[in-house]
Amino acid sequence: MKILLVEDEPRVSSFIKKGLDEQGHNVTPAYDGVMGLKLATSDTFDVIILDIVMPGLNGIELCQQLRDKHNITTPILMLTALGSTDDVVTGLETGADDYLTKPFKFKELLARIGALSRRGARSQNNKSELLKVQDLKMNVTSKEVFRDGREIVLTAREFELLEYLLKNKNRVVSRTRILENVWGVDYDLGTNVVDVYINYLRKKVEAGFPGKIIKTVIGMGYIIKD
Repeated sequence: MKILLVEDEPRVSSFIKKGLDEQGHNVTPAYDGVMGLKLATSDTFDVIILDIVMPGLNGIELCQQLRDKHNITTPILMLTALGSTDDVVTGLETGADDYLTKPFKFKELLARIGALSRRGARSQNNKSELLKVQDLKMNVTSKEVFRDGREIVLTAREFELLEYLLKNKNRVVSRTRILENVWGVDYDLGTNVVDVYINYLRKKVEAGFPGKIIKTVIGMGYIIKD
């Protein structure tokens, strides 16, 4: 697997690269955001690992540029010493696919990378798929969402969350299942990140439209119904 590692601490970068190389991965290191941007836009990788706190172009800014300016869809793992709820949400909101806080166990890093790689492969292999509920329609392939004929612009994470809810239409899904299937790994962020993203979605797919799409089942989770 080809992995781009953008980490400005030489000791940490060397540790991660050595471990991943021993697992048979091909790791390309970058030691600042500018170098990371150049490598990410000039080559193809299976997974990108970004540290958030870097001089010049930080991980948040780099992730935003890769997603919004260069339309790069490669799975991105944020790697940082920050760990508050706001930091988690900010990292994921920029388009990152997962978030791992330092210090971490190397086996956990491998598990996250493996999950992101599998998810990326699934998205590449998806055939055209249309999902709908009421007057809301989602095209999984083109990543477009419309309600009552009006396009709704979602972030990558919001889209994945809505897609998961739609694929489980008429079924209650718990916060734990959402974390496992949307964030890709069985782990507890120790935050209300799922509730935060549900609120993001509701503002976009319900505000200004008649009828609610996402319903809360108290003590159990969330459901989308026809």
